[in-house]
Amino acid sequence: MKRNFLFAWYQTPRGKLLQQLEADYLQRSITVSCQQTILQIGGLDWENEFIDCSLYKNFTVLDAKGLGCDKSRKIRAKSYSLPLQSNSIDMIIVPHLLEFDAKRFQTIREVERVLKPEGMLIVLNFNPWSLWVRYQYLWDKKMADTWEGHFIPRSRILDWLKVLNFEVTVSSEFHMDSVSSTHGKCMAGLRSFTSTAYAIKAIKRRYNRIPLTPVQVLNPRLVVANSLRAARINKHE
Repeated sequence: MKRNFLFAWYQTPRGKLLQQLEADYLQRSITVSCQQTILQIGGLDWENEFIDCSLYKNFTVLDAKGLGCDKSRKIRAKSYSLPLQSNSIDMIIVPHLLEFDAKRFQTIREVERVLKPEGMLIVLNFNPWSLWVRYQYLWDKKMADTWEGHFIPRSRILDWLKVLNFEVTVSSEFHMDSVSSTHGKCMAGLRSFTSTAYAIKAIKRRYNRIPLTPVQVLNPRLVVANSLRAARINKHE
């Protein structure tokens, strides 16, 4: 599917506010060192608002159409078939891509494959319960035709991440002029009609299996007290 809805939304007054909130959020979330590798799946063309590409040399934007700011490294490829080695990326950002991806679950699987153990994942999606997003979707028929209504609830993203052994650390909602976050266990069933979009931070956990060795069953020796007493008497005699 096309992402025309996303880029047209960013041109609206509410879209510009959301863009600024998301830029500030991503800037605060990028905590890896400059030597580590950061991958963004889905170009936005305004990456320079939340990351300094001259400082983060290992920041790469992967997009099927080659989108992304001019200063960033780019890879032209499909999100559901990443041309990258397994366990090679320290941090992955997926900004408003899954809503327009017909193979979104395969994309999530590819993200899990290329992300290093204990690596960070950030997902940005529109809030499917937002009245403003629904209104914009229904008001502009051109944008509606390009989206086809593939809204993804936050609870579904949480389920996918749980299946792939991700630990969700923070869940955030973008309102008109603020960002509210929930740490620890997220309230997956919460439906907010005021927030425009939501973000999820998760860590890839790798659990190693501990081999179990067979336990040897020992036959305990039963000793009768009377027999011990008799043995002692015979010894003295």
